[in-house]
Formats: sequence, structure tokens, C-alpha cells
Amino acid sequence: MSAEKVAVDHPPASDPETGSNSENAPPLDTRKLLMKLDLRILPVLSLAYLFAFLDRVNIGNAAVFGLSKELNLKGTQYNFALCIFFIPYILLEIPSNALLKKIKPHRFLSGCIFMFGLTTVLQGLVTSYGGLLATRFFLGAFETGLFPGAFYLLSMWYRREESQSRFSFFFISTTLASAFGGLLASAIGKMDGVRGMLAWRWIFILEGTMTCVFAIGSYFTIPDFPEDVKWLNEQEREWVITRLRGDVGSSGRETPAVKWKDLKVIFTDYKYILGAVMYLGFIVPAYGFSYFAPTIIKGWNYTPIEAQLRTVPVAMVAWVLAMATAYASDWMKHRYWFIIFCSSITVIGFAVLMTTHGNRAVQYGGLFMSYPGAFSAMPLVVCYFQTNLAGHTRRSIGSAFQISFGNLGGVIATFIFLAKDGPYYVTGYSVCIAFTILTMVTSTFYVIGIRRENKLREAGLAGIVVENEEDEGEIGDMSRKFRYIL
Repeated sequence: MSAEKVAVDHPPASDPETGSNSENAPPLDTRKLLMKLDLRILPVLSLAYLFAFLDRVNIGNAAVFGLSKELNLKGTQYNFALCIFFIPYILLEIPSNALLKKIKPHRFLSGCIFMFGLTTVLQGLVTSYGGLLATRFFLGAFETGLFPGAFYLLSMWYRREESQSRFSFFFISTTLASAFGGLLASAIGKMDGVRGMLAWRWIFILEGTMTCVFAIGSYFTIPDFPEDVKWLNEQEREWVITRLRGDVGSSGRETPAVKWKDLKVIFTDYKYILGAVMYLGFIVPAYGFSYFAPTIIKGWNYTPIEAQLRTVPVAMVAWVLAMATAYASDWMKHRYWFIIFCSSITVIGFAVLMTTHGNRAVQYGGLFMSYPGAFSAMPLVVCYFQTNLAGHTRRSIGSAFQISFGNLGGVIATFIFLAKDGPYYVTGYSVCIAFTILTMVTSTFYVIGIRRENKLREAGLAGIVVENEEDEGEIGDMSRKFRYIL
């Protein structure tokens, strides 16, 4: 067995905060090393998800520039084109996380990015409804691996108490995608007629090309698991692995692949179902905004370009609120009440939109409450569930299941804002309120359940006890020593 293998399997005893060990190596500057991790990991993964979300929802920008008219879409055909994206996206989430461990993350994720960028370009060249459906289907297939894979990868680098702000920074690149997409679409809208093509085609072609270029660079910059990266020295690598060993278990490189029998945990542990439903509740309003906000605002008698630009401030407010709640959540080491707070803002905002008609200023104010509230709470519920899982197998399955099940909300969102319901969209706003309340209810059941489990473990009445401390890792959150963050 090589010296490197011994160092990974049995690292010297060390202080997880200072990095000092039995060999009297000089202590690490942990603050500086965390900043090094942040700069190496967060920007590239956040940009990757920004491009993914931009390519996923830019069809909403394209819709106000003549997509439906040129492709002669009738009735709910546009909604079906949105919906078909989610079929492969949902079905392939768990297999994609299994592939991530077989193929190094930098190869797998950069390959996904390039392929969905290329598919976006092709979406700009379609000439029929069938062609639009085909490109949307393959877009969902290629995007499916990025989000759960990136979340899983992040969880292999950061401890639970420092994860929410990092996860939110990554997650709310979606709000930046909405802001950037609105600005870019308003500029591309002026290319209408260039080379004989309408502006909506240029939105797909140019944004897809940008994604492909980014994918090439991401191959060299997306990190792998801590055991594999070359930009950590041995002392830094030992520090990262040691401080996470008790939190997430054994090395991602060492643990066996997920087997079919492992999936039974989805149906035997109530936390998996509640975690997935919590996420589902916020997916509906979030995708409602992402796909239909330009159309909703245009219905208030704004021009297409004005409608695109007015989505930008809403998205930026969402970014600020999400980061503020994330940092506060990490500082207080608490999630539940922040979810309830953001949910309440969301419900009030949709109530304003549903009941106020003809007053553009008040309606626009409703947007500044509903969508920032939903976008701020989404990373909270994802991080709440996933950082309360430990062990590679349980966390890998849990992250993929929560995202795949939750994205059923995307299917629902594509059919709640129908053209015939405009400009008031009472049905759409009502459904968004209902699903937000669903998240409030399920998150309440979740916190009651994990609080009870914590008390039982304190009393020695629950949790698995093992004699070999090294086995604690894969048992993960089922261990009696594990405590859930509320």
C-alpha cells in the first residue's frame, strides 16, 4: 500500500481547526485555506449553474420575441414544450449522481455543460414544433447531472455549519441568470431581422455559444473530490479530509457505487419524502417566475424590451435577500425559521399579485416579494435536508432524490400560467400560494421529527452504535453521535 493511500485512509490525528498534527507540522491558516477553497470551487460551479439555468429558462425571454408566432404554436403547445424538459431531467437525476463517482467530476460536469450549450444553439435553429420538443427533451437530459452533482460535490468540501452560505451562493446564481438573461435578451432583441432571423433565435444561438465556450474552460477548473485535486498540498489535503470525516464519512473515491438496494431508504426514512416535498413547494413559484415573468409584465402594457428589463431588479433583490438569509442561517446554525420567514414573504407577494389589478406599481411591488421570497427559501430547504444527511451513499441518494422529485414542480409550473388566464393569472398565483404553504407545513413536520430524533439520541434511545469509529462515516446521520441541525 502506498504512503499516499495510508495518509488518506488513516490520517494522523490532527486538530480540524488548526491543522496541526502529531508530526508537529506548522499549523495552517484555516481562514486563508477556506478562502482558497471558496475561490477554487464556488465561482466555477456557480457560473456553470448560471449558464444551465439561463439555457433552461431563456425560452421565456424568447416567447415575447415571436417564438410562438413563427413556429405556429397553438393552445398549450408552448406549455408542453416547457414541460417536456422535465421528463429526462427528473428520471435521470439519481443515475447521474452514480455516474459522477465513476467519471471524475471535472470530466462529467464539463461534458454536461458543453452538450446542453450545444443543444441550446440547436434550439435556435428549429423550424417546427416537433423540433422544439426534441431540443427541449435533450436539453433536460444533458442538464440533469449538473445541479445534484454540483450540490453533492460541494457537500464533500464543506462542513455543515459553514455550508448554507456556500450552497446559497451557488444556488442563487439562478437569480443572476434571470437578471443577466433579462439584460441580454433586451439587447439581443435589437438584433431582430439580422441575417433574416427573428430575435428569439439569436437568444438561443448566442447564449448557447457562450455556454459551450465556458464548458471548455470548466474542464480545467471544476474541482474533483479533495483526495484527487492537485492544488492542495499534503497538509492541506489532510486537513480537509480529517475535518469532514466525521461529517460526511469516508472518501468519495473509496466508497462503493450506489446499488439498487440502497434506494429503499427513500421509502423507509420519512426525512427523504419530507425533504423532497419541501423543495417541490418552492419549485412551482420559482419556475413560474423564470418562465412567465416577462409575459406577465408584458401583460401590464409594457413593450417586450421593457418587460425584459423589469425582470432584472426583481432578480437582483432576490440575490441580496438570499445571501442575507444564508449568512444569517449559518451564523445562527438554524434553518427552519428562515424558511418560514421567506415563505411568508412569498405568500404575501402572490396575494398582492392575485388581488391587485390595474395598478402596475402595486403589482410590480408584489413581484419584489413573491419571487425573492421563493428564491431565497429554495437553497435553504435544499441545504436543510442535504446537510442533515451524512455518509456518501445516503447523501448521494438524498441529493438526487430531492432534486428529481422536487422538479415535478417544474411540470406543474409550466401549466399554471396559461395564455387564456392573462393578464390576471389568478389560477397561477393561487397555485403558487398553495405550494408555498405546502412547504411551510412539510418543513414544520420535518423539524418536529429531527428534534425528536435528537432528543432520543441524547437519551441513548435511538441511533446506531458502532465499535469501530471508522465505520461511523458510512452510517452517517444514522449514528447515535450525529445531531441534526434545526
